[in-house]
Amino acid sequence: MQETRHTRVQHQKNRKKQNIRRLFVAAVILLLVVCVVWISRPGTVQEETPATGPAVSGVEPTTNDGDGDKQQEPQIPVLPEEESWKIVLVNSSHALPDGYVPEMTTVDNTSFQFDIRAAEDLNAMLRDARAEGLSPMICSSYRTWERQTTLFEKQVEKQQATGLSYEDAYEKAKTVVAYPGTSEHQTGLTADIVATSHQLLDDSQADTAEQQWLMANCWKYGFILRYPLGKSEETGIIYEPWHYRYVGQEVAQYITENGLCLEEYWQQLEALQQA
Repeated sequence: MQETRHTRVQHQKNRKKQNIRRLFVAAVILLLVVCVVWISRPGTVQEETPATGPAVSGVEPTTNDGDGDKQQEPQIPVLPEEESWKIVLVNSSHALPDGYVPEMTTVDNTSFQFDIRAAEDLNAMLRDARAEGLSPMICSSYRTWERQTTLFEKQVEKQQATGLSYEDAYEKAKTVVAYPGTSEHQTGLTADIVATSHQLLDDSQADTAEQQWLMANCWKYGFILRYPLGKSEETGIIYEPWHYRYVGQEVAQYITENGLCLEEYWQQLEALQQA
């Protein structure tokens, strides 16, 4: 009888211990579940800082424009079809169509003519130069086919007078005066501008205050120095620090800032279109 009562008591104690362990385990599991739910809530300390959030330790966040943090190459301006007249390329291998004659108007209160679509920009450039105390003057602008032919033939004769054969004089003349149909002056978009006090068409023209101002500011009015120093191989024409060509402000700025000539701009444009 004593052993039976003792055994029963012992069983009861064991069941109590088991119940306590089960309650303890259940409490631990419940606590873990609560912690996991709490940690998973938005806005807690475990949430990652958004890419657009405040910078850490004073470091500014990097702006990602699709190319990471790489610097973008200058974007070559591409004009719409209706503005393509501004960048027409005319040289020894790109001739104007026979009989090409743009709509002209006189400029700078002179008899010189310029393409009516760009005339006011030329007037503004000369007007602003004079406001700076300078004295630029146009010495040549639009030329007819007949006028260009006359100038070219005279240049051939001039080269022959130095002792060159007609064939050599003919080729030499092309580097000084464009062959008819390949002259920018026939586009109506070009003006030769000199200092009133120094009307010489040679390299010394670049040293005048007028040319220094024009070279630095012409792009603001849509013009470029068409035959710059060091670009004769690309243009086929000698350095002419008096020959300004209208291409529009956007293209003029791009060409000037990147040290290009018009031929090089066209090479980039064609490469872009073929890409």
